[in-house]
Amino acid sequence: MNHLLATGLLTLGIAAATASAAQETIRFAVTDIDGMEALQREMGPFKQAFEAASGLKVDFFPVSGRTVAVEAMAADQVDFVLTGPAEYVVFNARLDAQPVVTWVRPDYYSTVVVLDESPVKAPADLKGQMISFGEIGSTSQHLGPVDLLAKAGLAYAVDYEPVFLNRNVAVEALIMGEIAGIGLNRTHIDSITEKFPDQKFRVLLKGEQLPDDILLASAKVDPKVVETVRKTFADHGADILAALTSTEENAKYIGGRFNPSVTDADYDVVRKMFENIGITEFTQFVGE
Repeated sequence: MNHLLATGLLTLGIAAATASAAQETIRFAVTDIDGMEALQREMGPFKQAFEAASGLKVDFFPVSGRTVAVEAMAADQVDFVLTGPAEYVVFNARLDAQPVVTWVRPDYYSTVVVLDESPVKAPADLKGQMISFGEIGSTSQHLGPVDLLAKAGLAYAVDYEPVFLNRNVAVEALIMGEIAGIGLNRTHIDSITEKFPDQKFRVLLKGEQLPDDILLASAKVDPKVVETVRKTFADHGADILAALTSTEENAKYIGGRFNPSVTDADYDVVRKMFENIGITEFTQFVGE
């Protein structure tokens, strides 16, 4: 009887340990979603699909931006963070955070746009002019357009004056002739075309596909857990993507995919973009 009881308890113990391992919790943050309510609304379907596919439990950790997210990881309050390319470079430099999987966005590239009727016909015509960019430090709205201008021979804050205006304000300034061009990503061209239907815009410079948004892991996370996360995206990407893009806010990922073979070297191009604006140490977010 004692033997049977001991055997039963051992079996229960193994089952409990297995269940515990299967339900290991990962703490998950997204740098461009502010607050728990928005996080649950925008990422809830993704969470359900990922948990079902991985056997892991996801605990959302709300942050109010990239600085809070990196501080939370430094304090061991968060394990995985979904963020942009430029932000990844800082996470990696400060905390040795490692890439896990990229969230590929179709048509994710930078442009420099002018009015169709503008006298600016070539990048050299922007010399001495004022150019507006989007959010300071943004890969696609700031660093990417600056890189296009640098490749065209225009030095940042030397050959032109960079300013940072709200997108609609920037378009109005462009129409008024107060600025000569705007740095945008592909999606934003659609946005301003819809917002200003009476205006025609011309793409003066168009970049290549940018490095994608990335899910990164704290250096403190068990490598086995990181591999489970990576393998889940590799094996169940279609189902997870369908759940992710079921919310309007994640429409930018429609038609995309997950790339689990990402390496840190894939983001060297972003480090070069930092250098274009005079930053050679990558431990601080641009503009902070």
